[in-house]
Amino acid sequence: QVQLVESGGGLVQPGGSLRLSCAASRMIFSMYATGWYRQAPGKQRELVAGITSGGNTMYADSVKGRFTISRDNAKNLMYLQMNSLKPDDTAVYYCNVGLRVGPIDYWGQGTQVTVSS
Repeated sequence: QVQLVESGGGLVQPGGSLRLSCAASRMIFSMYATGWYRQAPGKQRELVAGITSGGNTMYADSVKGRFTISRDNAKNLMYLQMNSLKPDDTAVYYCNVGLRVGPIDYWGQGTQVTVSS
């Protein structure tokens, strides 16, 4: 019922910043918990940041203080502002709606983030 498309990934130096965007094909972000996952080679997919339908946020310990999740519900957009990037942040980042609970589970195709000098 919805398509999610990520953008904003790329190559950035350590200490740099990127902002990832997730565009939904229809209004949905206000209805469910949403968030960003990432998966690095050889590692399990990890929930990096989440936001509930009520606007409460959570972050993985590894990114607290550096990443910020936000939504613009009217524009069907979700963002992940990534600051002070580290090489360990290198991964494919995925937009998700549902956070693997409840009746829906939507994923974007992923966008590559590479942090390297």
